[in-house]
Amino acid sequence: MISTILFSLLLLIGFGFFGWNVFKVRSNIRLGRDIERTDNKAERWKTMALVALGQKKMFTRPIPALLHLMLYTAFVITQIELIEIIIDGVFGTHRFFADSLGGLYTFIISFIEILSVLALIATVAFLARRNLLKVPRLNMKEMNGWPKMDANMILYMEIILVSCIFTMNGADEVLHKMNGESYGFSISSFMGPLFFEGLSEGTLHTLERIGWWGHIVMVFSFLNYLPYSKHFHILLAFPNTYYSNLEKKGKFTNMDSVTTEVKLMMDPSADPFAAPVGDVVEPQRFGAKDVTDLTWKNLMDSYTCTECGRCTSSCPANVTGKLLSPRKIMMDTRDRLTEVGDNIRKHGKGHDDGKSLLGDYITEEELWACTSCNACVQECPVNIDPLSIIIDLRRFLVMEESKVPTELTGMLTNIENNGAPWQFSPADRLKWADEY
Repeated sequence: MISTILFSLLLLIGFGFFGWNVFKVRSNIRLGRDIERTDNKAERWKTMALVALGQKKMFTRPIPALLHLMLYTAFVITQIELIEIIIDGVFGTHRFFADSLGGLYTFIISFIEILSVLALIATVAFLARRNLLKVPRLNMKEMNGWPKMDANMILYMEIILVSCIFTMNGADEVLHKMNGESYGFSISSFMGPLFFEGLSEGTLHTLERIGWWGHIVMVFSFLNYLPYSKHFHILLAFPNTYYSNLEKKGKFTNMDSVTTEVKLMMDPSADPFAAPVGDVVEPQRFGAKDVTDLTWKNLMDSYTCTECGRCTSSCPANVTGKLLSPRKIMMDTRDRLTEVGDNIRKHGKGHDDGKSLLGDYITEEELWACTSCNACVQECPVNIDPLSIIIDLRRFLVMEESKVPTELTGMLTNIENNGAPWQFSPADRLKWADEY
C-alpha cells in the first residue's frame, strides 16, 4: 500500500513538473514573431516522416548514425515496458501483461532486452568518441563546461537505466526459476543466473525492487531533465521538421514594409504624397537585435538543437579558422531565450535587463564571417536553420545601425548608384559582348 502511494506521488510530481517545464518552453517560443508554416501539409508530413522519424539526414555519416539508431530505437520501443511498470506501480500488480500475453510477452521483453544491449554498446561508443577519441566537432570551445557535462550526463543516465532493467529482469528470472518456471527472456535468462544464482529469495526480491524503482526513477529523472538539456530534441524534432522551411535554399525573406515602399518607388503612377490606404501598421524592427525579434520557428530551432556540431564542422568559415560557429549561434539563442523567458515570468513582459542577443551573446565578427552558403542548414539532421538568424542579425546591423564592414561598403554603394556591385554604369555592363 505504501509502495503504491509513493509511486502515485512520484507519477504526479514527475509528470506535473515536466508539464510545467514544457509550458515554460512553449511560452518562450511564443515570444517570437509570427511566421506562416501551415501550407503544403502533405509535404510537411513527408518531411517529418523522413527526417525526424526516419533520420534520413543522419546517414550522411554512417557510423554515428548507426549508433544513434540503436539508442533511438531502444528509447522508442522500451516505452512499452514503461506502460506495464506504471500499471504495476499504480495498482500494485506484478508484470501485469505476462499472463494475458503469454509467449508474445516473452518476445516483447526479449526484444527490449536486445535493444537495451545495443543501446548500452552505443552509449559506451558515444562516451569514447567524446572523451577518449575526442572527435573535434564534439570538443570545440563552445562545448566546454555545461554542454560537455550535459552530453556525458545523459549517457551516464542511460547506463544506469539499462543496468536497472537487467537487475530487475535478471533477479525476477532467478526468483521465477525457484518456483520451477522461467520467463525465458533473451538476455536475462542467461545473465540472471550468472550474477544472481545462489542468493536468497529475500535478497533477490530486494534486487528486483531496486531495479524496478531504479528504472522508473531514472525515467522520470530523464523526462524532467530533457527541458534543460540538448536532448529535448527527442521530442521537438518532430514539430521542428514539420514546420521546416520548404522554400529553396538560398531564397531569403523580405520585410513587407520595405517591399511595399520599394514597389511604390518603382511605380511611376504612384503618388508619394498620397495618404496610406487602410490601417497603417507600424513597421517592425528591421532585422533582429534580441530573441523577441526572431520568429517562433527560429526559437523552436534553438530548443531543438542537438549540439552535434555537424553544422559547424561543415561551415567553410569555421573550417578556415574564423570565429563563426553555427552551433554556437543556436546555443546562444537558446540561452538568451531562456534568460528572457525567466525575466518575463519574474518581472513582467516589459522588463528590460539591458542585454540583447546581438552584442552580449553573438558578436558582429561572428555574423560577418558567414558566407550565406547554407552548408549548416543542409547538414542539420533536424532541419534547423542557423542562417536565417544570422541574416536577421546582420540585417539589423545594416538597416538600423548602419554598421557594415568596410569591405562591403564599396559594393553596397555601387549597387545603390549603378545597380550592380561593380563601379561602372549599367549601360556599360554588356560592352564586353561587343568584342564577340
